[in-house]
Amino acid sequence: MSLKMMRVVVENLTGTLFYIQVGSDATLADLKREIEAQQKLPFDRLILILDTDLGHLMTDHGDGVSLMDCGVQDGSHIYLFFNPIDDGSTHHIVFTWPESFLG
Repeated sequence: MSLKMMRVVVENLTGTLFYIQVGSDATLADLKREIEAQQKLPFDRLILILDTDLGHLMTDHGDGVSLMDCGVQDGSHIYLFFNPIDDGSTHHIVFTWPESFLG
């Protein structure tokens, strides 16, 4: 029996779209590893938000959860953000939702 593949679209902070293909049994960690490999981005700083009416923060579940349990399916749109580097500063970074979330 062959593994079914899922293709998701990922949008980064600059609005650039790219596609990632993973198996239907992939975990959040698998998706992050694919993004790291394809886009040369650090796995441990990736924050992924599934494009839903409420903007589902996927990392709330932990990296071992399956993408399907996060609500990801073939063709899903995922927004990519980054955890700031902890440099000991007292500055705080605020994330704002993309305009598409605001309707």
